[in-house]
Formats: sequence, C-alpha cells, structure tokens
Amino acid sequence: MADETPLMQQYQRIKAEHQGEILLFRMGDFYEMFSEDAKLGSKILGLTLTSRNNGAAGRVPLAGVPVKAVEGYIARLVAAGCKVAICEQMEDPKKAKIIVKRQVTEVLTPGTVMTENLLEATSNSFLACAQRAGERAALAWLDLTTGEFFLASLPLARLGDELRRIGPREILLEGVNGLPEGPRGAQANVPLLEAACEKPGGLGCPCTWLEDWRFDRATCVEGLKKHFGVATFNGFGIEDDDPALVSAGVLLDYAGRMQPAALAHIVRLQPYFPGDYMVLDRASVANLELVSNFSGGRGGTLLETLDRTLTAMGARTLRRWVLEPLQDFPQIEKRLDRVAAFHSDSALRRGVRDLLAEVADIERLVGRISSQRAGPRELASLAASLGRIPELKAGLADSGNPALAGLGESLREYPQLVAEIGRALSDDLPALLADGNVIRAGYNAGLDELRSFQTEGKDWLVRLEADQRARSGIGNLKVKYNRVFGYFIEVTRSNLHLVPADYIRKQTISGGERFITPELKEYENKVLGAEEKIAALEYDLFCALREHAATFSAELQETAAALACLDVAAALAEVAADLGYVRPSMVEGDRIFIREGRHPVVERMVQGHKFVPNDIELDNRENQIIVLTGPNMAGKSTLLRQVGLIVLLAHVGSFVPAAEAAVCRVDRIFTRVGASDNLARGQSTFMVEMNETANILNNASPASLILLDEIGRGTSTFDGLSIAWSVTEYLHEQPSRAAKTIFATHYHELTELESLLPRVKNFNVMVKDYGERVIFLHKIQRGGSDRSYGIQVARLAGIPQTVLERAREVLANLEGGEFSAGHVPRLASGSHAPRAQRRDLDQLSLFAAAPGPPNPAVERLKDLDPDSLTPIEALKILYELKKDVDK
Repeated sequence: MADETPLMQQYQRIKAEHQGEILLFRMGDFYEMFSEDAKLGSKILGLTLTSRNNGAAGRVPLAGVPVKAVEGYIARLVAAGCKVAICEQMEDPKKAKIIVKRQVTEVLTPGTVMTENLLEATSNSFLACAQRAGERAALAWLDLTTGEFFLASLPLARLGDELRRIGPREILLEGVNGLPEGPRGAQANVPLLEAACEKPGGLGCPCTWLEDWRFDRATCVEGLKKHFGVATFNGFGIEDDDPALVSAGVLLDYAGRMQPAALAHIVRLQPYFPGDYMVLDRASVANLELVSNFSGGRGGTLLETLDRTLTAMGARTLRRWVLEPLQDFPQIEKRLDRVAAFHSDSALRRGVRDLLAEVADIERLVGRISSQRAGPRELASLAASLGRIPELKAGLADSGNPALAGLGESLREYPQLVAEIGRALSDDLPALLADGNVIRAGYNAGLDELRSFQTEGKDWLVRLEADQRARSGIGNLKVKYNRVFGYFIEVTRSNLHLVPADYIRKQTISGGERFITPELKEYENKVLGAEEKIAALEYDLFCALREHAATFSAELQETAAALACLDVAAALAEVAADLGYVRPSMVEGDRIFIREGRHPVVERMVQGHKFVPNDIELDNRENQIIVLTGPNMAGKSTLLRQVGLIVLLAHVGSFVPAAEAAVCRVDRIFTRVGASDNLARGQSTFMVEMNETANILNNASPASLILLDEIGRGTSTFDGLSIAWSVTEYLHEQPSRAAKTIFATHYHELTELESLLPRVKNFNVMVKDYGERVIFLHKIQRGGSDRSYGIQVARLAGIPQTVLERAREVLANLEGGEFSAGHVPRLASGSHAPRAQRRDLDQLSLFAAAPGPPNPAVERLKDLDPDSLTPIEALKILYELKKDVDK
C-alpha cells in the first residue's frame, strides 16, 4: 500500500470496511470503481474498462459513471443483486490541503434502497429477517421507504407462504462470519429456507448472511428499546419475550448501518397475528392469480381488475388487503360500509377521487423528509397534498354517512405546516436545492438583503462599464466574468494604447488583453461572497424547514394510512359501480351461496361475448362436496376460480361480481389447479400434484374452501381414479377435514359417490352436441356427465381430420372393450389391418365362459356381497384382483 498514490491509499482504507460491496468513489463529476469492483461493474453496466496510474504499484482497473446519471446505474447494480456503497466528497476540493476527505454516506442493498426511481410505487420494498425459534419461525419485515415495521411468530410451515405474501426484496439470515456455513448457520437456516422456500433464494430475492453474534437477543432487544424510547414492548401489543424481537432488532441494526439517516421515521413496531387473516398458501396465491399471473406479470390478475386507486399508498394498501383477507366480521363490515357509502353516492365518490388524484405519496415523502433526502419540490408536494385534507374532511362529514364521517375524523389537518412551507418556498422551484432560488422573497430578511446586493450589483457593473468607456475613450470596452479569472475588463488590441495607468494586466488573449482594477476586485469579492452566502443560507433555511416537517412524521404516517384506506374504499366502489358488483352478506354458520356469480377477471376479457353466470351453494350439512364434470373448455376451471375469488373478495371487504352472495367465515382457500414439473427439486408433475394434495388433506378444516381441478391425471388412469376417489371420501368422512369442496374432474366414475356419500352432489357443465360439433354453454346443472368430448375439442384445436377419424375408432374400441383372441386390444393388434378385417376379430368378454379350470377372479366375485362392502374395502379387493391378474 505504501507504493500506491495517496488517492488509492485512501480508497483502499475505505474499501477495506466495505468488502462485498461495490464502492462508488466520488471524484469530481464522476463516481469511479477500481480493481475488482471496476471489472464487475463494467460487466454488469456495459462500461469500457480502463485503468489509472497507481504510482509504483502500477496501473489499476478503472470504470466510472457520471454523477448526474448515477441513479440509473445504481438501479442496474442493485437489480443484479449487488450492494453499492456510495462514497462522497466531504469537503470542497478547492479547500482540500492534500487529498479531499471522503466518507461512505450510505450502502444501497436490494432491501434498503430509498431512491425514488429504484422503487416500484404500487408495492412495498420490504427487508425481511427470518430465524428459527424451535418449531416456530421468528419473522420481521421493514419498509425503510414508508417506515412500516412488522413482526410475527408463526409455525415453521407457514414461513414460506408468509414470505411470498410479503414479497421481500432481501432476506437477512444468521450465518457464521456472515456466511451460510458452520454449525448454527448450516443447521438452522439453510434447512429453514429449504423447507419454507423450496431452496435458498427460491423466493427470487437475495439472501444476506449475517454474523451470528448480531443475533444476540439482549443486544437486539436493547437496540429496539433505545430506538423507540421504551422500557417494554407491551405498548405495541408485543410480549417482551416474543422471539421475533430478535429478528426485528437485527433488521433495525442492519438498516441503520446501511442507511444511517433513514431510521427517524420508524416510530412504531406492529405485531402481525396470522390468525387474524385468511390463510393463502403459495399454490392458492398463484393459482388464483391474485397479484401476478402465471408469467409473473400483473395483467389478468385480480389486483389489476380492482386497482382503481389514485394514490401510490392506496395501491400498496389494496395489494396488502388482497393478500390478507380478514377473519374478523366487524372489520369486514366496516370496510363494506365504506364501499357501500361511496357506491350509493356517485357525486361524493367523484369529488373525493378528484381530490385524491392530487395527493402525492405521503408515506414515502415522510421517509425521504426524515432521512434528509427530500428536495424542494417534494416538500412543496407534501404541502399541496396536505392542503387537500380540509376539503376531503368536509366532503366526508357532509355525506351524513357514519362510516365515512368516522374515516374523515381520522384525517388530521396541518394548517401551520402547510402555511409555513407555502410561506418559505418559491412558486417556481428547481429540481435540486443546489440550483438556488428555493426560498421565497420576504421569508428571511438576511437572504433578501444578500439578494438585493446581487441585483444591485448587476446595475453597478453596467454603470462601471459606462464610466470606464467614458474615462478611457475606449468605446468597445467590456466588463466580463468567467470562473477562472472572475470579473475583468477586456480591451481589444487596437485600443491598448488608451488603457489607463491604474489598470492591472491579468491575461493576454489573441484579440487583446484583460485587466482588473482595485475597484473591480473589491466588487468581485463582495459579489462572490454574496453568492456563496446566498447558497449557504438557502441551504440552511431549507434544511431547517425540512427538519421541522420531519417532526410530524408519526402523525403524517397515520394520516397517510387513513388516506390510503379512503382511496381503496372509493376505488372498490368505482369498480363495483362500473362492473355491476353487489355487497356480499357475511353470515355466521357454514353456508356459501352465490347467485349468478361471475369471474371478475375473465368477464372483462371476454371480447364480444356475455359472461355466463352460475349459481353455487356449499355448506357442511347437505352440499359439502360438488363433483363437477364436463368437457375441456366448458368452464370448469373458471367456475372453481370464480368461487374462490368471490369468497376472497368478500373477506377483503369488497363488493363481489354476482347478483347475490352470502358468505360464511372461511379460514383458508386451498386450490389444486393445473400441474407442472418442479425440475429444480427433481419433482415430476405427479409429485407436485401429490404434494399440493397432501397439504390440503393435512391442513384443511370444516371452515376451509377447497377447489380441486383434477387429481391423479399425472399417473395412470386407474391409479389416478383411485386416488381421486379416496381423497373425496376422506374429505367427506373425516370430521376434522370436512371442508366445503368443489372437485372438477374427468373421472366420470366419481359421480357414483353421490349415491354413496350423502353430502356429495353431482353437477355438470352443459353442452349442446350436434354430431361432430359441440357448443359450450358454460352453465352448470345438477347431475353428472358421461362424456368428455375430447375429440370434439381436438377438432376445435385444429387436429388433422385423419387423426380425428382414427381417434374415434380407437375410442369406440376402448369403450366397447374390444380385444383380440390373444388378449391384445384391437386398437393395437388390428391397427394395420383392413377395417373390415379388424371388425371380424374375436372379442373376449371378461366374464365369458372359457375352456379349462374356473377363473379365480370370477369365482371370488361370485362370493362377494357388494351391498355389504364399504368403498375402501371394494377398492382393496379390486387391487387384489388386479394383482392376481398381473401374475
């Protein structure tokens, strides 16, 4: 290091404290990266890799980005999973004695970024910390941009589902020396994530492994108490022995190290109780396409359909509500009352929404103000947004509706803060504080005096130029300014003989010379001093104003939350009015009744066709399980999803797409829809299917809603049918698992369960069959279906006619049980024979008389009494007979 230049020695000292982070080293108008950082950064950002002289140590790799464009480059680095340390110049380079003082002011990680263009406005940017506490998981999550801070202690099996609901940008885990190695890290956290998230990093966000000593309980709890200024956490509704306090303490410490100035607005720690919300596992969130579609986008999701919010904080709140349906009926009814009030008063709804459209993202503005990041325009935006609150309160109060009046009372007004910001800031504000003209004239007497001197100084220069022209007789004499020489008098070469004796030569140029005078130099010192003083005073005044606004952080966060709820209620009412939704009745008991229900997403996507509504009734007494049969494309999957979405919307506190809906409390919605391989874990389609089915059977309760779209199609027909049959029996016969269920299936044999199990009802999706053509009516009716219409659907898909004709022959043979004399199906043995010849081949019936000893299977069947067998016993005997036949 001694052989390196002073600059690189400074760099190495700072870099030593930020290993594992890309260090952006401020040098004038550029941020530079050196050595390995330069190599990695240039690769990610597509920059040209150059080098810089490093004295006797040789040249060092170099890559840089301009200061003005740095945010875009940082966004790309963070998106690539990098941590970025920002090293700023802490003094004016002109005043530096040897080398400019530099210091890292913040470290940007995926979970701690606060720069506006690195964030998604409609979703939170959570940083999470997970730790195992016995057979439970201790979880905490924090959004630095809004100050929202939560913790929860929950069953280990729930961790993966909760993390997917939260959607953190970064997860903190305990390791050894910051690595996922060693006894504690290897034994506790790698399996923790593998169990919860399928594999480390399986959530699609980076994991940060911290030193194990950072998870010391006493240190974490003390850090939290010091930050919040409390002696106990009971005031937050949290027990002092809650294991999740450790995770919360680790989060706060990490955030403070990454963003030292960003913790002031974190004023509350909120407990999250999973029992307060409907459980939505990862399969249900994905299969119902609540917030993202199967391709990972937002199009065609429930959230896209519902999101008519006009504020970013309202959009984030709506997303959270969709993923956290309530269990508490009074809270649900409160939300429904607000939606109903806006739904019935379109004029009020329009007025409120017009005002909300002018409200900025107060939650994140508070974060930026508290962390001293907010610029002039953001502070003005806060004042303008708060200025709309009196009008909103008045409108809600005048509505006469108790639900809206109560919401209006939670909106706090800030007349003094709004007036102070308005009095201080100019009307035409620059984007950056450094651009000047931020503070309004008349706000500060000292600033006004400096500005008047600056204004008068321009007039003084005009008078000076006129005086010097008259005095010297040089008609084209000019008084000019540049950054290098300051103010000077410029004289052309032809007039140099007229220059007065007291002029002091400063510079010779091609067309003449430049001079200064004692009078001009004195003026320059005053003017330049005034400019610096104006800039410094404006900066101080603005920072004082920003700090004053930051003292309202806690109150502003509460106001922002109330505005978000107001925005969501008005948005849901707008959707209901526009799309014809109705208020659901939340009923005690076990009944779900939906009349003319519709799929909220699909009905918007059906171009040129009217969506066909359907009725559904489920309960735990007579209509527990619906076996739904019908052909592909008839709408079975749509029906399943629409029932799930309507039940979920009711628990969110939204109107629903139906003519009428009565919905009981549902603790979980399970979905088993579609199938795909999980190649990352070496699991086949069938294994994924069975895992999801096992989760349902092990966790369902009588208060659950189960939506099954096929079971067993990933294996052989007989195996699949057997599993589907026994699953249905299990859900019917086990009192602790007797959930309300809709089972869509192609196994028509399952319709026989209606005659065996009293709470099973058959329904089918109606079709019109015109020979080779079929029309899907998308309407369900009582009774089972005995056909799948697979060949007709294949024709609609464009399968060649010759293939369809052969498929009909094969289907006829299979349905007729045709076999050759050698017990080979005719579809195989006669596949290359003439059709007439294939028809003449012998057919052997299962029970036909045959020469030789009696068939054991037939003899055993003769001895059976079908009426005395349970379904399980019958299946067992069937398996034994099959086993005998296969010998």
